[in-house]
Amino acid sequence: MVKVLIADKMSPEAAKIFERRGVTVDTKTGLSADELIKIIGEYDGLAVRSTTKVNTAIIEAAKNLKVIGRAGIGVDTVDVNAATQKGIVVMNTPFGNSVTTAEHAIALLMSLARMVPQANASTHAGKWEKSKFTGMEITGKTLGIVGCGNIGSIVASRAIGLKMKVLAYDPFLTPDRAKEIGVEKCELDEMLPRCDFVTLHTPLTEKTRNILSAERLALMKKGARLINCARGGLVDETALKTALESGALAGAALDVYMNEPATDHPIFGMENAICTPHLGASTAEAQETVALQIAEQMSDFLLTGAVSNAVNMPSVTAAEAPVLKPYVKLAELLGAFVGQLAGGDAFAETEILYDGAVAELNTKPLTAAAVAGLLRPFVGNVNMVNGPVLLKEKGVKLAEVKRDRSGAFHGYIQIKLVAGSGTHIVAGTVFSDSQPRILRINDVQMEAEFGENMLFTRNADKPGYVGSLGALLGDSGVNIANFRLGRTEKDGTAVALIHVDAPAGKAVLEKVMQIPHVISATEVTLVP
Repeated sequence: MVKVLIADKMSPEAAKIFERRGVTVDTKTGLSADELIKIIGEYDGLAVRSTTKVNTAIIEAAKNLKVIGRAGIGVDTVDVNAATQKGIVVMNTPFGNSVTTAEHAIALLMSLARMVPQANASTHAGKWEKSKFTGMEITGKTLGIVGCGNIGSIVASRAIGLKMKVLAYDPFLTPDRAKEIGVEKCELDEMLPRCDFVTLHTPLTEKTRNILSAERLALMKKGARLINCARGGLVDETALKTALESGALAGAALDVYMNEPATDHPIFGMENAICTPHLGASTAEAQETVALQIAEQMSDFLLTGAVSNAVNMPSVTAAEAPVLKPYVKLAELLGAFVGQLAGGDAFAETEILYDGAVAELNTKPLTAAAVAGLLRPFVGNVNMVNGPVLLKEKGVKLAEVKRDRSGAFHGYIQIKLVAGSGTHIVAGTVFSDSQPRILRINDVQMEAEFGENMLFTRNADKPGYVGSLGALLGDSGVNIANFRLGRTEKDGTAVALIHVDAPAGKAVLEKVMQIPHVISATEVTLVP
């Protein structure tokens, strides 16, 4: 039984989607961290919005959790690093409230230009201060956008419709895309002095934290206005207050803050500041959309393995999932096999080659599966989510190579591992029965099935070895289920891959090494 907990208020339709998909769902909102810790171990999935903070303690208590779904753009309420280390997928809904947030940014821009909130408060107070609230036209003015992705590009289109000139700073914005959406791409320090308005639409990362520092705020045109509907922490809040007090900036509108809920802030109470309580995504349409999207995404993942909008794992569409499934298994088995051939000795680098038809697939999840397989016999709790992170932490170089069909097979995967014990290579493919097969072990071509318990031996190609090995295993009580042989050339190096019913053990391996002409003997155990 697959079970999901909805821990924050969201549309009731989300729970109905889970139920229709056959997922058991509980809705328990307003839980404290301690209360959530007590029950989270029961669930495979956790759906949240902005209220619940999924911290390390909660993640550590989540013994069965496979996915955390955030109904919204950001995932700053989730400890993504802790989830990744635990092998939990974290996904969000980056497109569900894009229009709503963009519209709120435009609303704040218009409010700054015409001082609407201040004029409203004055009029409600029985004053008639018409001359005090002389605004400015936005037609012909220049808007600078910091971050021109989903939301930023929508803001650009709305601003262009209002006859504004739009500049954009975004390291990932290509010249062709900039031309397509009608903006001029600029470097940030070049853009700021040219803008009458600047609006922020970039995520908060270590690189973007305080992207509008005191120095950058000083670069802005005198009398410019700033809007932030993205994330608190993008603007130096103390420096912003100083700029507003000095008149260097004519106004600022914030919807987001370093600490939320924000009950105190440097610019609260200032006449030239507009502050809203993180309303960017707060429309009925957006709330409904993101709730439905996260329910569908989580259901797809838990039921079919499809991954959409994950922040710590490659995406796999619902259509790709059944096609990729046998190749994911193949990649994982190959990784586990080659890792055990190397004996866990100081992995230095690994190269994953995708040949032919396999190279045309979405190979990112295949690479993640191969890495998970490589590390699992030595690390333990590792999967496609945390495997690549753990590999990087160990300093192992990872290369992914794709090439056109180069052999007799329609497509295959090959993993080359450089370790302290030398270079080891294993290749395999998926046959028409969807079962993975071994095609190559080091320099020997051979076709063999994977087994749960296997012995792999290398020996000089001399008569009598197979009989001696069989007799030794029989005398040791090790039953042979399957036996595959291969060699580089006559009188060269020969190999044997033996499937056995149970692990042979160290003592048997030591006896195998005593057989004449044996070069190496390795026990390989694979999870079925």
